[in-house]
Amino acid sequence: MDASKVLLTILVLLLSSLGSLCVPTYPFRNTSLSFSERVVDLVRRLNLDEKVAQMSHGGANLNGPAPAIKELGIRPYQWGTECLRGIVGAGTATSFPQALGLAASFNPDVIYNVAKATSIEVRAYNNHYVKNSDYGFHHGLSCWSPVINIVRDPRWGRNQETYGEDPYLSGVMADRYVRGLQGGNDRYFRAIAGCKHFDAYAGPENIPTSRFSFNAVVDIRDLQYTFYPAFEACVKAGTFSIMCSYNAVNGVPSCCNKHLLATELRESWKFEGYVVSDQGALGYISLFHHYTHDWIHSAVAAATAGCDLEDGNLEDNVFATLQKAVQQKLVNESVIDTAVSCLFMARMKLGEFDPDNMNPYKTLGMDSVCSGEHKQLAVEVAVQTFVLLKNENDVLPLKRSDKVAVVGPFGNDMDLLAGDYPVVACDSTARSPYDGIRNMSDGSVTFNRGCDSPSCPNINGNDDIRRDVSAADVAIVCIGLSSKLESEGHDRSDISLPSGQLQLLQLVASLKKPVVVVVFTAGPLDLSWAKDNVATILQAFYPSAPTGDALGRVLYGSVSPAGRLPVTWPASLDNYPSMTDYAMKGRTYRYPSDNIPILFPFGYGLSYTKFEYDSLVLAKSSISPCTMMRGQVTVKNVGNVVSDEVVQVYLNQTMNPDEPVPYLQLVNFTRVASIASSESSVVHFSIAARQMAMFKEEGYKPATWVVMPGKYNVFVGGQQPDQDTSAPSNVLHAIFTITGDPTKLDDCS
Repeated sequence: MDASKVLLTILVLLLSSLGSLCVPTYPFRNTSLSFSERVVDLVRRLNLDEKVAQMSHGGANLNGPAPAIKELGIRPYQWGTECLRGIVGAGTATSFPQALGLAASFNPDVIYNVAKATSIEVRAYNNHYVKNSDYGFHHGLSCWSPVINIVRDPRWGRNQETYGEDPYLSGVMADRYVRGLQGGNDRYFRAIAGCKHFDAYAGPENIPTSRFSFNAVVDIRDLQYTFYPAFEACVKAGTFSIMCSYNAVNGVPSCCNKHLLATELRESWKFEGYVVSDQGALGYISLFHHYTHDWIHSAVAAATAGCDLEDGNLEDNVFATLQKAVQQKLVNESVIDTAVSCLFMARMKLGEFDPDNMNPYKTLGMDSVCSGEHKQLAVEVAVQTFVLLKNENDVLPLKRSDKVAVVGPFGNDMDLLAGDYPVVACDSTARSPYDGIRNMSDGSVTFNRGCDSPSCPNINGNDDIRRDVSAADVAIVCIGLSSKLESEGHDRSDISLPSGQLQLLQLVASLKKPVVVVVFTAGPLDLSWAKDNVATILQAFYPSAPTGDALGRVLYGSVSPAGRLPVTWPASLDNYPSMTDYAMKGRTYRYPSDNIPILFPFGYGLSYTKFEYDSLVLAKSSISPCTMMRGQVTVKNVGNVVSDEVVQVYLNQTMNPDEPVPYLQLVNFTRVASIASSESSVVHFSIAARQMAMFKEEGYKPATWVVMPGKYNVFVGGQQPDQDTSAPSNVLHAIFTITGDPTKLDDCS
């Protein structure tokens, strides 16, 4: 390089350095001030156009990122990221099982560890992309996860994304997800959790009507007992984002519903974060709900209700009209200031306006993505998600020497095993059932697909199937649905196994070899024929990349299955309520109906051993209102195989049979790890006053939660009490009494 080029290079570097020194140091960058003081300073420096631009660019594709504010040195920010069980769309990442399977683990630590690993990879990708000035979709730190809507209908297409039908289970899992994802740093979030979809969003997607225009008519008791609790748990865990849903609730679209966004979310639960709309939802307020007649009035309705950010579809969306709305005095600019302050508080807490060396999460690099630790975690987690529904004659675990015939469309197709919102798995980590069985087996292993797709219009290769199954010691039939048949935007009209897959199963069973059915589905299936005619059924959900490795361990007995169903499986839908009927009566184990037979109950699952429960002790036989009830129980492994056991505690309120409360409620659970043969474990549990309370309207204005005097039944075991289909373990029963006067929960200290 000649001398003139060297001098030119030095001059450019010098000017760049001087330029950076000339950028004013604003108070909003002063780390000695509180975040609140800094946000106030930042927002007061923005003009109306800049503030509206921040509110109206929170979504995907053309709608993101939120634009830079160059004169203040503020970079663009991408709000849209999917992180339910691994980061989606940023690049290859660790792929964990779908959410409903995670819930089946009945292990809150599983959720916490998955969320933590996911957020580490989210932050690592964000660090990488920001360094390269790349603010594309899925490159941000604000996650549209978890999905904590309640499974109330087996046909709903999005059951797989949830934590099941029980509000308490969902709330516990939501709490652990939020804490795992956001991290434990006193100053910064590793990433931001976004609990969705608020609220009463649990079908339909498209059958019999569109989610974009659907109005959920929901009784206040069902809101309080079923639809609110998991969201309240999310807020109490510290989530800094909530996504409002497409549907209307009792006539008012969720994203402009003041009762939801202001009264419940901010006033009752003290939510301090930001509310983002579901993608395009603000446009649907007028287009499909006809709640307003144009975008500007939709924008005003949403902003004044408490929606802060629009996840839209276009570059200029509904919130882009807020500038005109202020000018026309349809909304006060202070409403805009409040929303924008929430958005910049989120970015403050992510560390955007602090020096990098203050933020420990800024050190995360791409070596954190697909780390050996995370890939191992994915397999360990998947093992905990499998639910053994039947195991007649102890067909499982298999012998290593067994000759195995793997049959079915899910046997060797990773795309079908991923579920909706799939993660692009780390290199060389995706294993199918066929792969996993071959890796574990010392005998011959064959594979026949049988069907070209989950819909299975025709069975292929009958002769090959007959030959290979006849020569095998055991047949493993891999059946299910996949996101081709159940997914966002795609409900099912019934719960039947596709007829071609049933015929395939019947063909294999007719060959008189032991049959293990491995089911890959989220929504319940009518497996009545399989329950009556095959030896073994294993529910696997959508385990994604670690399917084969995890399944191999379970099938061959390296680990005993111990998952439990997080949803009730009805035997048929003959008397089931309509998808559009939001009354909970007749839905879930909490509101059972004698007219709806149950194939497999909530909380059910087997293992390779047997357990016995003994010595149920409550701390007191009577307590005053507001007092927590504590207890303990002993669980013993009376079989021959080491296994986890899920101890479940249920509460039944007996004092007024006419009171419209849930018949039974899960109030505590513990997954006890690795109880050896003949060994016992003492499990301690508690029941909080909130779980004993009833929502009372009569005699209380406004309606509120009240702890009532009377008798309460407690059931403790590895399952619900009194089920037709049950595990071979006992359920213990105890009674305690609450004495004194009815007491408002708000009056409990």
